[in-house]
Amino acid sequence: MADGNAYGDTSDQDLLARHVEGDPDAFGEIVRRHRDRLWAVALRTLGDREEAADAVQDALVSAYRAAHTFRGQSAVTTWLHRITVNACLDRARKAASRKTSPVDDTERLEQLLEPHESASAPAERNDLHRQLIEALGTLPPDQRAALVLVDMQGYPVAEAARVLDVPTGTVKSRCARGRARLLPLLTHLRPEKTGDDKESGDGRNRAEGTSVPPAAGPTDAGPNDSAAVKGGGGRT
Repeated sequence: MADGNAYGDTSDQDLLARHVEGDPDAFGEIVRRHRDRLWAVALRTLGDREEAADAVQDALVSAYRAAHTFRGQSAVTTWLHRITVNACLDRARKAASRKTSPVDDTERLEQLLEPHESASAPAERNDLHRQLIEALGTLPPDQRAALVLVDMQGYPVAEAARVLDVPTGTVKSRCARGRARLLPLLTHLRPEKTGDDKESGDGRNRAEGTSVPPAAGPTDAGPNDSAAVKGGGGRT
């Protein structure tokens, strides 16, 4: 594969067009640019490393095959995130239909959430991540995806709506319902606020209600490059 630097400032849209025209390396550059963020969304939506890797692979294969359908009505990154979220929701629904129990192995979750942290990392951070993922796992997939995008990834509601391909009101509603369900499980994770703190913050990206605490620590590590595009399926 060609060195990504060879593409310089080539836009994502131009790269996608080159891929459709037959450039063998253009899609690989798109993957290089966006894989880590797609992985973070998939991991926090599904809460399982293997399922997240499979969802990202499904999504990238779908994007590879459906590139000719891209019409530039949204940014390439929005288009990729939408495909990835759809792949995650597909897997979450299949898991729910199999009545798969939430992952409850503390050690496995700590490895999942902090794959590169040393054993001396604060136990409190790992425990917070574990509890957050377990709590998110109790939500319906649509609510979980909305909260991951808005509260954990920091997307504005309007951008999350484009990613999920739903109206902004639907995103706000899903976030509000999800937060209401999570509040009893997450209240103890939020620091006590002073009177001044309660008056601060513009809440510009938040629907009404308490938001999910953002995941702390380093960016979640993505799957190996060699595994970035394989498998099949996933919705476009």
